[in-house]
Parts: sequence; structure tokens; C-alpha cells
Amino acid sequence: MQSCAQTRNSHRDPRPLRGGLLWPLTSLMPRLAPAARLARFCCLGSSGLCARLFLFTMIGVVRTSLCPEDPRAEMISPRNWKRLHAAACAGILCGILAATLAPFNPNPQNNVAWLRDVDGLRFGERGTLISSRPFAAPGPAGGAACTMEIWAQAASPRNTGTLLGYYSPEDPASFAIRQYKQGLDIRRALRSAFGETGVTNMVVDVFHPGGPSFFALTANAHENFAYVDGALAERSSRLAPFCSDLTGWLVLGTSPVADFGWTGSLRGMAIYTRALSAAEVLEHFHSWTKTGRPVLSGGEEPVALYLFDERSGSVVHNRAGSGPDLAIPDHYLILDKPFLETPWHEFKPTLDYLFDALVNVAGFVPFGFIFYSYFSTVRRFQRARGLTILLGFLLSLTIEILQAYLPTRGSGMTDVITNTLGTALGALMFRWPALQALYSRLGIPVLQ
Repeated sequence: MQSCAQTRNSHRDPRPLRGGLLWPLTSLMPRLAPAARLARFCCLGSSGLCARLFLFTMIGVVRTSLCPEDPRAEMISPRNWKRLHAAACAGILCGILAATLAPFNPNPQNNVAWLRDVDGLRFGERGTLISSRPFAAPGPAGGAACTMEIWAQAASPRNTGTLLGYYSPEDPASFAIRQYKQGLDIRRALRSAFGETGVTNMVVDVFHPGGPSFFALTANAHENFAYVDGALAERSSRLAPFCSDLTGWLVLGTSPVADFGWTGSLRGMAIYTRALSAAEVLEHFHSWTKTGRPVLSGGEEPVALYLFDERSGSVVHNRAGSGPDLAIPDHYLILDKPFLETPWHEFKPTLDYLFDALVNVAGFVPFGFIFYSYFSTVRRFQRARGLTILLGFLLSLTIEILQAYLPTRGSGMTDVITNTLGTALGALMFRWPALQALYSRLGIPVLQ
């Protein structure tokens, strides 16, 4: 069996020793350097940089495994390692910007289209419809009674998203109806003189496969009633009186304050300033499903009636009452997106919130690791750790500011905090003795 010294010099011998199981690896070692240089130019972007680093690391693992007694073996010269280090920093930076901002489009397509064979609108992954002007109070007594009818079909019974919501500058999210799997989650914000104090809601199973569902929600000063396909499905007092919240801009297909879109088809909608009886709701169900419109007896007092029978254009006309028309915007937009939302407003006691926070921490660990390594060993800055953490904070803050102008992204300070924490963890990890020892074993020229 040849020694490590012989193995290292075997590429100079035109007749290398061919015995042993390690010969295929040792004979290929001189050819790995050209392959590494080729990979450096062929691999592009952050993923390419990761491939380069992985390739150089694997070369070092093979060499140190074959020749463990050579402590000075280097898989790459210090000069080339500095260049690769700088390239890795650029790749990490570009990768983070691409992951958080791409595609950078402040005016994405509004995925709303007219149905072909029947009246109605189809909402795609990101589609919205906005009233042409704000709604006034629906009732003469401050909204003591009202009825809302919706004829719609969800794209999937497993989806979630905001079907409609009302917005006003004083109360951005006072009332909303969201899909939660096969049901509708009717949510009303509870507010006091000091601001929002909580949310009350009611969930009703509505959607079924095979066709659209008819949903009606009526309310008086004390109770509210939910009907599905003409039959009473839920009776509660949690939402009453919500009629006074049906004011401001009406947004359909997404939330007025966040990118939380609904996918499906909307066939009809009506709003009345009176609580319809069970018999009236049943009659409307039959007329909606048979003729595509409700048969009005004259006492419903409609504010808005949208039949979605235009089949073309960018306006859905109100066929009754004093309510506004609905407009299809040229591009997808969020009416009032928060700018750097505070952490206490973003916090949700859910597993999804915890998972997102952990992902944001983990996503900036490589940034802190690579940049602190570069600043401390290549540039030899005195306060490399503080500079790395400050750079991570400024990068995250810049991303969140830019995301405020992207309808498909969120802008909040929670991400800034978690990204900065991830940067700090990455910088601390670089100085772990185990990693420093690993660098030495792999022959990585870490400058001290």
C-alpha cells in the first residue's frame, strides 16, 4: 500500500501505483482542480455558489481522508479562497434578495375573468374587485338590521382566503367573510375607545362539490341567522349587531389590508337594509338558482344587487338601490397595506406564525456566517461581529420597506427582528471551536 507522500506525488510519476482500493480516487485528484475551476464559471447565482463551496469542501474531505498526517494540505490557495469568499457573500446577498423580492412587480396581473357560459366572475390566485366608492350606513337606525346574500362556488373545499371585506381609514378591517375549507368564517372586529380589542366570529359550512352555494346572513339588533341553500344553518348572537360595519369600501377576492386571496366563482350578491324572513330567504334561493337573480317583492329595501351578467368589461353594475358599482382594477392591489407593521399587531398564537418566525431566523444564519467569516478573516475588521449584525439588520429593513410596495408581500418589523437574530446566530456559529477545527482538518485557509 503506498504512503500518503507517495500518493501526493503520484501525479508526477508517469507510472503511478495502481494497486489498492483507493487508486481510483487518488488518480482523479489532479483532475479535480480543473473541474472545480470549470464549475466556478458554469455555476451561476446563489445556488451555483453553494455548489462551488460544496465541491471544494468535498475535495478537502477526500484529501484529508487519504492523507490525514499532512496537516498543511490545502484544497485551495489563500488567494483563491479570498475570491471565493467574496463571491459567496455576493451570492448569499443575491439569493436573499431574490427569495424575498422576486418577482419585483408592484403591479401584478389581476386574475379576474368573466365566466364563459354563465353569469359571474372567476377569481384566480390573486384577483380583486373594489367598489367604485364607499358604502354608506346600510340602515336608517345606524344599521340595526340587514341581510347579505352571496351566490358563489369555491375553487377547492380545502382552500382559505378572504371572500370579501369592508375597509375605511378609521376601521381598516371591521368586517370580513373568509373561506375556511368548506365553510365561511364571518369575522367582526370588536373595538373600544382605545382601539381594537378582539375579534368575534361564526363559522358555517357552506360549500359543497358540484356547483355554487347560496349563503344568506341576516341580522337584527340582537341575533343573526345564517342560511345555506335556503335552510337555516346557524343562529347566534356573537356578530349582532354587525350591520353598522357594512360601510366603507367593499373589497372582494382578497383582504383590504393583506394578501389573503380567495379563489372561486362569484355568481351573484345582494345587500338589503332589512332582515329577511326565513320564507323570503328560501324564495330568493329558488329564484337565484333558477333565474340568476332574486325575485324582489318590493319590501326588501335593497342597497346593492350585483348580478354579474355583464359578461365583459371592467364594471359590475349595481342593479338596485343606492350602492356603488364594482370595478375590476387593471392590476392586483391591496387597498391599505400596512407599512412595517408592529410585532404586537402581527403576532398570532398559531403554529404557522411560529414556523414563519423560525424560517426567518434560519434564512439569515448563512448570511451571518459567511459575512462574519469574510469580515473577520479576509478583511480583518476589528468589530466584524457588530458590523455583520448591523448589515443584516439594514438588509432586512430594506427588504421590508420594499415589500411594502409589493402587493404579494408583507411588510412588518417581526421579520426584521427574526432576520437580525438569525444573522447574530450565524456570526456566533462561525467562532465555534468545532467548526474552526473542521476548517483546519479540511485545509481551508482561514486567516487569523
